Amino acid sequence: MPSRVILALSMSAATHKTFYLETFGCQMNVHDSEKVIGTLVHEGYRQVETVEQADLILYNTCSIRDKAEQKVFHRLADYKKLLAQGKKFGVLGCVAQQEGEKIFERAPHVSLVCGSASYRNLPQMLMQLENAQLETAEPAHGRSSKLEAQSLVRITGLDDRETDKCFETEFTARTNPHRGYITIIEGCDKFCSYCVVPFTRGKERSRTSESVLAEARQMADLGYTEIQLLGQNVNSYKDPAGKRSFSELLTSVGEVPGIRRVRFTTSHPRDFGRDIVEAIDAVPTLCDHVHLPVQSGSDRVLRAMQRLYTREQYLERIVWMKSAKREISITSDIIVGFPGETEEDFAETLSLLEEVGYDGVFTFKYSPRPNTPSLALDDAIPDKEKSRRLEVLMSKQKEIQIAHYKKYIGTISEVMVEGRNESRNQWIGRTSQNKTLNFTAPESAAPEFKIKIKIGTYVPVRVTTSFPNSLAGELVV
Repeated sequence: MPSRVILALSMSAATHKTFYLETFGCQMNVHDSEKVIGTLVHEGYRQVETVEQADLILYNTCSIRDKAEQKVFHRLADYKKLLAQGKKFGVLGCVAQQEGEKIFERAPHVSLVCGSASYRNLPQMLMQLENAQLETAEPAHGRSSKLEAQSLVRITGLDDRETDKCFETEFTARTNPHRGYITIIEGCDKFCSYCVVPFTRGKERSRTSESVLAEARQMADLGYTEIQLLGQNVNSYKDPAGKRSFSELLTSVGEVPGIRRVRFTTSHPRDFGRDIVEAIDAVPTLCDHVHLPVQSGSDRVLRAMQRLYTREQYLERIVWMKSAKREISITSDIIVGFPGETEEDFAETLSLLEEVGYDGVFTFKYSPRPNTPSLALDDAIPDKEKSRRLEVLMSKQKEIQIAHYKKYIGTISEVMVEGRNESRNQWIGRTSQNKTLNFTAPESAAPEFKIKIKIGTYVPVRVTTSFPNSLAGELVV
């Protein structure tokens, strides 16, 4: 069923079954929530904007960072008082899989715990929840007994690396009418020593390339012009039908009529082949941007992290991209303060920044996560020192970006219009290289041309100003 029909259905669904869903974490979680929302609406639920309006309150959780996990439990504690109103609570996603039934102990008012690998079973789990709710609707010993019975409703969906199935559904409530996500691979088999994802999202399992292409064509028919392919390690994709490699799938999606941009994230360096760069060179609709997390510039730390590549092998992939016919924007992730990281190791990470010349870096302080091998290492680096290294790293990267972004002044880029900042009389846009490029339309522009600027359209913009993290310019008429 087309996603826009799904949104319409939510307005006419049964009003006595309402839900509120809050999402924490990455793009994978955001897209998972779109599919969960579509599933709920198909089951007769109606999405509402506040917890007060909802019968069922859901949190789609992230456990990559400690603070994100804590935020979920704080939220659950804040809304425990709503249990007296007959509301049900559910925890979805990574924290659900990580903590499992321990969530019931920590937050007894939670009735549903479902890991991301079990989303395909949501319809059955919702039915269990509804049946349990009917059973507690007529308590034998008054209101307090009813609340006790409600708090004892406990439904779980936990796969723990057992399933081979992906969460595929035609009921997806996409939130953006121009840009949409397609998950092509779920789970992770890399087992980096600091990362909880292999334990919370299950083993790697890919969709068939034909199912991905069918979804891409449907999105194009609905007017979507930009598609982002998602996966914990998106380039580790393996077509179960054996028809297409990852680079061949990229090419095929890029050739779908109506699609103007194709992005993909996140790539793992070990599985990043030269064929991906060749595809970007050959297919204009493939965006000239690659996010390739390195995590550290030190071979010793990379081994301790179990990253499965060396600094030299990572830089070899950088050379492939810098040798491409198109200028490919490169971004990355870096962790500072990993157990045992010395000043020499940190210096190697700083030197890597200069050698690569990243367009952007997401930086993090190491934090221990449950069930990960790095817990066995001595995390002796004080938090204050981790913060210092993070500050140094961010300062160095800022210098690099200031110098690099200045090079774009005077150039013309096509931007997809994403919004409007009325206070600045400025349109918000993004380039194929995933750079923010905000722009104004000159007073000399013909009124009829200005009218054509709408969210979701593509327009040429000349860069006139650069900032550390963005560009600004003027519409080319």
